[in-house]
Amino acid sequence: MVGDPGDETYYDKPRKRQSTGFDAELLREPLLVLPVKHPIVMRGADTVTDAMRAMQRQHSSCVLVTDDGSKDSKLAGIFTERDVLFRIVDKGRNPASLPLEEVMTVDPETLSIHTTVAYVLNKMAVGGYRHVPVVDDEFRPAYVIAVRDVVSFLVDAFPREVLNLPTEPGRPSTRAREGA
Repeated sequence: MVGDPGDETYYDKPRKRQSTGFDAELLREPLLVLPVKHPIVMRGADTVTDAMRAMQRQHSSCVLVTDDGSKDSKLAGIFTERDVLFRIVDKGRNPASLPLEEVMTVDPETLSIHTTVAYVLNKMAVGGYRHVPVVDDEFRPAYVIAVRDVVSFLVDAFPREVLNLPTEPGRPSTRAREGA
């Protein structure tokens, strides 16, 4: 019987996609419709501790690295909170004396400032990135797109569908408050 987990033909049947009302025009929007932030830019010689403090101060989860720490220089790497976990803490290294250039991702995947939202989603989904540096025509850092920026964009695009959901599936969206 088709649909039986032991029947391999189940996996060969073409599936019809149901339309969810998603507006494909959103994917063709320029990248700058996303709530982008200017990146923290540091030198490769700066320490991991300095980078982590800058990330905390600016509520950011990554730092872009250039040779001289200037936004006017070409992008050399990216350092993220994942690097802290997997390249420093996991390896027992001292962040106070460790230069960024030893633990950053060199020559990271980037997007052009002229790209669209579809390319941002593709880069994050296919590459598994939570942060994508955006560079200008001279490969200088312009922005960083984070997954949370994409989520904010989608919530803004579909506020009624997202913000009016109950707190959990199957629960009412409002509760009666005592004394209110």
